[in-house]
Amino acid sequence: MKIAIVCYPTFGGSGVVATELGLALASRGHEIHFITYKQPVRLALLNQHVYFHEVHVPNYALFHYQPYELALSSKLVDMVKLHGIELLHVHYAIPHAYAGYMAKKMLEEEGIYIPMVTTLHGTDITLVGSHPFYKPAVTFSINKSDVVTSVSQSLKEDTLRLFSIKKDIAVIPNFIDASQYPKQFSDCHRSMMAGDNERIITHISNFRKVKRIKDVIHIFNRIQQSMSAKLIMVGEGPEKEHAEYLCEQLGITDKVLFLGNSNEIDRILHFSDLFLLPSETESFGLAALEAMINGVPVISSNTGGIPEVNVHGYSGYLSNVGDIEDMAANALTILKDESVLNIFKKQAYKAALKFDIQAVVPFYEAVYQKAFTSV
Repeated sequence: MKIAIVCYPTFGGSGVVATELGLALASRGHEIHFITYKQPVRLALLNQHVYFHEVHVPNYALFHYQPYELALSSKLVDMVKLHGIELLHVHYAIPHAYAGYMAKKMLEEEGIYIPMVTTLHGTDITLVGSHPFYKPAVTFSINKSDVVTSVSQSLKEDTLRLFSIKKDIAVIPNFIDASQYPKQFSDCHRSMMAGDNERIITHISNFRKVKRIKDVIHIFNRIQQSMSAKLIMVGEGPEKEHAEYLCEQLGITDKVLFLGNSNEIDRILHFSDLFLLPSETESFGLAALEAMINGVPVISSNTGGIPEVNVHGYSGYLSNVGDIEDMAANALTILKDESVLNIFKKQAYKAALKFDIQAVVPFYEAVYQKAFTSV
């Protein structure tokens, strides 16, 4: 099958999932065409089944905001005709489902009928999509998709609550390639992050307010008051500067490393003892899953799709949003006893295995076949 995948090419979860899905599909013999404005960050190597087509947006002074949706729609039409693409799989409702629908209609004018699958990832629904300015377009785009999927049951319920959806929504969870883990790194890599007697606590995100970055700092501050520990903060975003300032106020600057965006996530997680995810909401919690497959237990909030990933008392612990004291206490329960920590590490890895990509990809292939019957 020749499949076009449209996604954001950034470090965010939706782009990572779309890229990994495309690579897995290619390994199963499908021909995959990534169509976006930049090569996805996880798309390190191209092969005979994987192609990348860049969307160029001409810069005209007439436009205050350059019309990416128009450029994307036109690119989709051109690539479908040039490469014989049979199906569109768009990730993120805004603007990809909208652009995909316009491409479908343009192609129909030329007698080409192509199905479109839309995967909802989270903020395209709960934050951006529900804004009054965008809500009518998002509702229209979802309803005009041939098949709709969401990455968690929680996100499906949010979508049905926030929008007037007439389509069925299939829940297909995010995934991890278990065959790539556990990876091995030399201990000298760990020594670059912390001393031998220090626990390594990690947080990875885009540092937006919804991630509750200050909670991460306060939780760690309570942990380090009881034991030697280092906090590794990976990512970039608007809350990073506030977090750095809070570390100064608390006097823990020397115990917190801000690494920015990194392509060495697996190396960092390999040596981590605990992962913190106290988010206001998460549609799934892909960062938690990546931690767990590396054998890192997770301390998280109990919101959104996180409880579908992090199993309370097994792979880590869940707490109410903003309950810093409970999260810190749970963290210490795991970290203070080496035998308890080792048990949780093994359990976190086992819990992650049910999200192995080889178990999930067939669900997408089934969805593609269903989409063909809808055209």
